[in-house]
Amino acid sequence: MMKRPLGTLPPQLSRTAQVADWFAREIRAGHLTSGEKLPTEQELIAQFGVSRTVIREAMASLRSEGLVVSRQGSGVFVADHEASASFRIISDELRTLAEVQHVLQLRLAVEVEAAGLAAERRTDDDLARMRDSLAAIDASIAAEDSAVEPDFAFHRAIASATGNPYFERFMHFLGPVIIPRQSVRPRGETADQRRRYLEQVQIEHRRILAAIERQNPEAARFTLREHLEAGRERYRRMVGVGEGA
Repeated sequence: MMKRPLGTLPPQLSRTAQVADWFAREIRAGHLTSGEKLPTEQELIAQFGVSRTVIREAMASLRSEGLVVSRQGSGVFVADHEASASFRIISDELRTLAEVQHVLQLRLAVEVEAAGLAAERRTDDDLARMRDSLAAIDASIAAEDSAVEPDFAFHRAIASATGNPYFERFMHFLGPVIIPRQSVRPRGETADQRRRYLEQVQIEHRRILAAIERQNPEAARFTLREHLEAGRERYRRMVGVGEGA
């Protein structure tokens, strides 16, 4: 595979989304065929000139879209095209505020109720998963990573705590692409802005966790809704565009 300079790809996308976008287009165009093995992680790092974290998050995004599959001990392969043709939210569809807003509305419809049920039904193991996810986000902030995977893990842990397997399966089906910062990169964002953004997200996450720990379903629903609505407004300000742009 030839090296693809990321500067030639859509600049509004994050590095992770740029890599995932390129592979998604190559697969859908038939340039990468079903069953074809992708280069190793180290080869992809060299070819794209990005970090290991970017490659891993891009592969996770492609897996969530059903475009690639991982085989333990063998590597990552292009998935069967027919198997990957079902409904997905894909990263290259989330390039404007309006598209991100649509995904956040879907999340509100599902995750607010999930938070309430989680508060009623959570176990100690569920709480441990949520705490572990928040600790992983803290570590990502310290490492100046995007924290997309542990952020998604936190929301998936809430879905799991409902005791209803369909909530978690639905979250797994949607995949980490539902975390907006994986798909669209705010214009001119600095490392300090990213850090402050994630620190505020963590404050909101901890409020949600506290409500679930207290087994207060109304507070859990309120804090989850507040988190997603605050994220929608925060993201609108960060990308610097108006509603519906």
